[in-house]
Amino acid sequence: MLGSTQPKRHSFSDSCNRKLIKIIFFFDFFRRMEDKRRSGGWCGWLLVLIVFGAIGFAIFITLTQKMYESDPDAAPVPGHPGTITKKYAEALGIAMQFFDVQKSGKLENNKIPWRGDSGLQDGSEAKLDLSKGIYDAGDHVKFGFPMAFTATVLSWTILEYGDQMKAVNQLEPAQDSLKWITDYLVNAHPFDDVLYIQVGNPKIDHRCWDRPENMTKERPLTQVNTSAPGTEVAAETAAALASASLVFKNIDSSYSSLLLMHAKQLFTFADRYRESYSISIPNVQKFYNSTGYGDELLWAASWLYHATGERFYFEYVTGKNGEDFADWGSITWFSWDNKLAGAQVLLSRVNFFGSEDISHSKILLKYRKSAEAVMCNLLPDSPTATEQKTDKGLIWITEWNALQHPVASAFLAMLYSDYMLTSRTTKIYCSGSYFTPLDLRKFAISQVEYVLGNNPMNMSYLVGYGDNYPQYVHHRGASIPANATTGCKDGFKWLDSAEPNPNVAIGALVGGPFINDSYIDSRNNSKQGEPSTYNSAVIVGLLSGLVTTSSVVLSFT
Repeated sequence: MLGSTQPKRHSFSDSCNRKLIKIIFFFDFFRRMEDKRRSGGWCGWLLVLIVFGAIGFAIFITLTQKMYESDPDAAPVPGHPGTITKKYAEALGIAMQFFDVQKSGKLENNKIPWRGDSGLQDGSEAKLDLSKGIYDAGDHVKFGFPMAFTATVLSWTILEYGDQMKAVNQLEPAQDSLKWITDYLVNAHPFDDVLYIQVGNPKIDHRCWDRPENMTKERPLTQVNTSAPGTEVAAETAAALASASLVFKNIDSSYSSLLLMHAKQLFTFADRYRESYSISIPNVQKFYNSTGYGDELLWAASWLYHATGERFYFEYVTGKNGEDFADWGSITWFSWDNKLAGAQVLLSRVNFFGSEDISHSKILLKYRKSAEAVMCNLLPDSPTATEQKTDKGLIWITEWNALQHPVASAFLAMLYSDYMLTSRTTKIYCSGSYFTPLDLRKFAISQVEYVLGNNPMNMSYLVGYGDNYPQYVHHRGASIPANATTGCKDGFKWLDSAEPNPNVAIGALVGGPFINDSYIDSRNNSKQGEPSTYNSAVIVGLLSGLVTTSSVVLSFT
């Protein structure tokens, strides 16, 4: 628990002596049992086998626990939250605040002194209240696709690591931020087959450099419907609301039921009217273009299965749709656009912990094997390890928002590590080599350590953490003094200013380094310097899993 003392550390020789005593005791005990066996016939043999197995398992667990206790970077053993890792607790508290920085609407208990109410009339042209929700990055458009992904990952984090978040006083802020998003998503779904997916026009919005509190530009609405479907955005919103229904199930049952009702309706809409929103609405291609909707359908159905336990959703992912969209054994990168690796890990959870009639499904095993292929791709010593990384070991896929993929990958690796520990699964195999839960956790730690400053720039990419972090974050509200009076156009002087941002975008995870581990701290460098809320979701997830040690829960329900 928070403030508890560190466990007593022992020297290597002390540890060896204790292990040697246990081994000597074990073999002495076995010798005495062998004497009994010789005089006891087959009953003696049976007794020896039972005792041998029980003692062997006990010693394995004991030594495993001792190994983890002696290594501060080791993976956890199942149990209640353990000793807090202070640096990760501090980083988590900072990362959580970016959701407050990005909130739209009438702010409640506002903790960001330079933020105020904004977007209060959003949705009014359709007689809807779309004032809540969050701005996705440094501008003021509400993009429903990445916003829903942010909510899904935040829900997943709370469901898996809520006890650990509570131990460092971050559970309630996470629940509040989640509800701020889900309130918006519910209101954005006024009819079964209509979902509003965007507030604001990016082209209009990007002509201005202003604070959200002072916006005067038009805020048009964009929707998907039966005439212009958007399978991936409707399915992702279904996933967000289904996962959130589990978060609020024991907090507010009526709200949880409302979320689940909308999730089911949206999934039916997404599945019945199959079309990519990038095709139905070509204007979205420049900003959050989708590369396909099959992954979102599997992802949403997986969450609905967890939320409802209904056989329909299980058969959806293990039947023809699984064959069509699962792409068994493929290596993909978890992101706002591609949920396949996330779905594979989430369905592996069912294989690890589901009821016997469900968990033994051959198709579930395919999902788990596919998830393990993703893990093998991440582990640096694996024969199949990716070469897509910087010299200092950061996974690196794209120069735009480079940190999204390594942090999201580390989040999945940590989850899978904890699934293995909780289920007493000791290893995974990667082309003949085997790796342990500890190996996966060490990979996750390597990525977060890079983010927090263990990199060639000696810079924390989490704004507000440490002594050296980006000062010129590409973020309008942070770049303009709170008391400044600016319109749409004259605010650009703050974009071009040589001075650091007057306001700290606390908790922002910026885009990150180039392939050569370099970073240019310039407000005009949006490739590297623009933060996003979906980056925040995955770093909050990763830090929540690392902040202390405990097992995941066996069931969300």
